[in-house]
Amino acid sequence: MAALARWCVRHRLVAVLLWLAAFGGVTAATAVIGSAYSDDYTVPGTESGRATQLLAEGFPGLGGDSDTVVWQAPGGVRTAAVEQTMNDTLHKIADLPGVSSVTSPYEGQGNGQISRDGRIAYAAVTFAQPVEKISKAEAEAVVRTAKSADADGLRVELGGSAIGLTESSDEHYAEAIGIAVAAVVLFLAFGSPAASLLPIATALVGVGTAYAAIGLLGHAMTVAAFAPMLGLLIGLGVGIDYALFIVTRHRRGLKRGLSVTEAATSAVTTTGRAVLFAGATVCIALLGLLSLRLNFLNGVAVAASMTVVLTVAASVTLLPALLSLIGDRALSRRERQRLAEQGPQPELPTGLAARWSVFVERRPRLLGSVALAVIALVALPTFALHLGTSDQGNDRRSSTTRQAYDLLAEGFGPGVNGPLTLVAHVDSAEDKLALDNLDTTLRTTPGVASATPAHYDTGGDTAYLTVVPDSAPQSRQTSDLVDRLRDDVLPRAQTGTSLDVYVGGVTASYDDFAKVIVGKLPLFVGVVIGLGFVLLMLAFRSVGIPLKAAVMNVAAVAGAFGVVVAVFQWGWGSEPLGLGRAGPIEPFLPVIMVSVLFGLSMDYQVFLVSRIYEEWLETGDNRRAVRVGLAETSRVINSAAVIMISVFLAFVLSGDRVIAMCGLGLAAAVALDAFVLRTLLVPALMHLLGDANWWLPGWLDRRLPRISIEPPECRAAHDRLRDVVVELAEHRQDVRDNPG
Repeated sequence: MAALARWCVRHRLVAVLLWLAAFGGVTAATAVIGSAYSDDYTVPGTESGRATQLLAEGFPGLGGDSDTVVWQAPGGVRTAAVEQTMNDTLHKIADLPGVSSVTSPYEGQGNGQISRDGRIAYAAVTFAQPVEKISKAEAEAVVRTAKSADADGLRVELGGSAIGLTESSDEHYAEAIGIAVAAVVLFLAFGSPAASLLPIATALVGVGTAYAAIGLLGHAMTVAAFAPMLGLLIGLGVGIDYALFIVTRHRRGLKRGLSVTEAATSAVTTTGRAVLFAGATVCIALLGLLSLRLNFLNGVAVAASMTVVLTVAASVTLLPALLSLIGDRALSRRERQRLAEQGPQPELPTGLAARWSVFVERRPRLLGSVALAVIALVALPTFALHLGTSDQGNDRRSSTTRQAYDLLAEGFGPGVNGPLTLVAHVDSAEDKLALDNLDTTLRTTPGVASATPAHYDTGGDTAYLTVVPDSAPQSRQTSDLVDRLRDDVLPRAQTGTSLDVYVGGVTASYDDFAKVIVGKLPLFVGVVIGLGFVLLMLAFRSVGIPLKAAVMNVAAVAGAFGVVVAVFQWGWGSEPLGLGRAGPIEPFLPVIMVSVLFGLSMDYQVFLVSRIYEEWLETGDNRRAVRVGLAETSRVINSAAVIMISVFLAFVLSGDRVIAMCGLGLAAAVALDAFVLRTLLVPALMHLLGDANWWLPGWLDRRLPRISIEPPECRAAHDRLRDVVVELAEHRQDVRDNPG
C-alpha cells in the first residue's frame, strides 16, 4: 500500500489522467455499443419457467411485448365519434415502427375488450420485440399517438412494460440532491472547500466509470434494468464514505506536522487498508448472491461488486493524487494559520463526542436497554413482510401506467392486469379432449373471473388457456388461486391423460421466484454472517467482537425491513411521497439488502472497534479503550452516516419503486447502525462485558492466521509521532511560561 500511495503522489498528474481516460473510454464504448438490460424473473426448473419455455417454443409469435391502450368515454365507447377517433388512432399506432399488431375492440378479434357498462375499452398493442429490445423512442411514439386522441369526453391512458419505459426519467435529480447534501456535510466537517470536494470527485469518477461499464456488462450476462441505479446508489454511498475516512486521516497527519506527501502516503497506508478490508467484505457479500444460482441476481451481484471495486480503487489511487495536488488546502484557512503559529498539536477528543462517550460509560445498562427497545419497535413490522412483485398498479397516481391499470380494473376486474397462462404439450386425442373441457372447469373454480378456450399451435402439439383471476395480480388471493390450480384443479383434470398443464403468468412467475429466494435465504444469511464472524475474529483476535457484530447486522436488517414494510407494504405516506400505492416487497430485496448492509455495517464496526482495539493493546484497560475509541471515532462515523443517509434517501425520489425501496431501506439501516448500534449499543455492551470482549481460546489463537487492518509498524510510528508532538507542545508551553 505504501509503494502504491507514493507512486500516485509522485505521479499525480499521470494517475489523474489515467482515471479520466478510463472514465472517458468506457463511457464512449457504452455510447457506441449501447446497453442491454433484461428483467427476467423466470427461474429454470420451476413450473412457471417450464410454462414460459413451452409457450415460447409453441407460439413464437407471442414473444413480443404486449401493451394496452385504454380509453374511457362517459357517453359510451360505442358512440360514432369515439369509435371513429379511436379506430383512426389505432390504425396510426399499427403503422408505427416496432409495432407488430393492434387488436381493436371494434373488430372481430376484440370480443370482451369493452366493459359491460360500455364506458371503458382497451386495445392490445403487440410489439415485434420483447421489452428489453424496444427502444424508448418507439414506446414514446405509441404514447404520443394514443394521447393525441385525448379530449373532452374521451380519456386515453396506456399501460404495459414498454409503456413503462416512458415513465422513467434520464435526469439524475436524485443523485444530484444526494451529492449536494453530501457536499454541505463535508464542508461543515472539514471547513475546507477543496477537502470537501475531493471525496465527491473521487466517488463520481469511480462510480461513473462503473455505471458505464455496467451497460457493457449486459451484453455478456443477464443484468436487471435497475442494476445501474443500484450500483450508483451503493457506489456513491460507500465511495464518498471511503474517501471521507482517508481525507480525515490525511488532515490529521497534516495537523501533526507531516508534509503533504507523508500525510497522503500515511493515510492510504493506514486507513486505505481499512477501506480495502471494508470494500472486500462488501464485494464478497454481494458475490455471495451467485450462490443462489439465479440469473436475474447474478448480473446484479457482479454489477454492484464492480462498482464497489472501482470506488475502492479510486479511493486508494486517485484520491492521494488529488490530495497532493491541493497541498495544505486540505486544511481550512483557520487550521493552516493555527498550524503555522502554534505548530503541531496533539488531537484530543473534545466537545459532544467526548461528553457522549463518558455518558455511555456511566450508564451502559440504561442506554443499552433503550437501544434494544428502539430496534425492537422499528423491527416489529418485519413480521408482516409479504414478498411479491409490484406492478404498474403501484406506480404514482399521476402516471399513465397507473391510470390505465386502474381503468382496466374498474371496467374488467382487477385480474385482467395479470392473467394466468396455462400451457401444456398435447400428445393424444384424450389430451385434446381434456383441454377442450378444461375452460368449463376453470370458470367454476373459486377465484376465477373468466377463462378462454384452449388455443393450439399450427401443429396441434402445444396449447394454452388464459385465466383471469377475480383479484389483483399481487394479492394473496391470486397466489392462493395459483396454488389451488396446481394442487387440486389441474391434477383432477389431467386424470386419465398424459397431460402436464403448467401454470405461468405474472403472479405464478413472481411466486415461484419468491419461493426460491425464501428457500435459499437462511443459507445465504448464514454464510454472510459466518463470513463476517471469521473476518472480524481474525482482525481483532476475539470471539465476542464478531458475535456482537453478527447480532448487530441482523438487528440493522430487521429494523430496515420494518421501515420498508411500513412505508411500501402498509402504505404509510407512500402516496404523498410519490412512491405509489402500497404493495408487496420485492422478493430479491432481502438478499440484496443483507449483502449490502453486511458490508456497510463492517465499515462502521471496523472503524470503531479498530480504534478501541488499538487503545486496548496499549493500556489493557477496557473502559478507557471503549471511552477513547468512541470519543475519537463517533464524529467521523456520524458524519459518514449523515452523508450515506442523504445519498440513499435522495434515491427515494428516483421514481423507480425498486430503487426507492433499496434507498429507504439502506438509509434506515445506516441510521440505526450509526446512531443506535455503533455509538450506543455496541459501546454499552463492551462496557458491560469488560475484558470478556477480547477473549479468544488459546488453542484457537495459535491456529488462526494473523492479519492486521493497520500495519503494526505504522501504529508504532504513529505512537512515536504522537509522543514527539506531545513533547513539542510541552516544550512550547515551557517557552511561553519562561520566555527568558
